[in-house]
Formats: sequence, C-alpha cells, structure tokens
Amino acid sequence: MTIIRPVSDLRNYPSVLKETEDGNIVYLTKNGRGAYVLMKIAEFEEYSKDKASLQLMSELLQAKSSSYVTSEDVVNYFKDKINEL
Repeated sequence: MTIIRPVSDLRNYPSVLKETEDGNIVYLTKNGRGAYVLMKIAEFEEYSKDKASLQLMSELLQAKSSSYVTSEDVVNYFKDKINEL
C-alpha cells in the first residue's frame, strides 16, 4: 500500500515508522512535493540487490551485442562484480 505523509508528520515519528512495519513504503512530501522515502533496511537491501542485478544484466546484454564477448569474459565479469560487493 502506498502511504504519503507530509514531512512534518515526523514530529510524531513513532507513528510514521509503525506504518513501515507491514512492508509499506512511506513517501514523505515537503511543500506538497515528493521529497523522501522511508522503508525498512531489509527492504532497501533487497531493492539494492535487485537494482545491481538489473544493471549487471543490462551491461551483459550490451556487451553481448558486440561479438567479442566469450563465456570466460562473462564469468570474469561476474567474479569482479561479486568481489566489489
């Protein structure tokens, strides 16, 4: 469920944080415009992993379009990316 609250509601932050307990993401507005996002750390880490996976796949697809990529290149690429984490 999408929850949108004004940033001023953080004065009563326990109630705002409680809304993230069910896996909800709370969007905070400032002057009527989106400004911040609140979510649990575990959900943020999952989001970060998904984003990194999509970026890797995108890079591999771009590399694959050039005929110079070998399977060894792909394996080495993933090893390097895993070591960066």
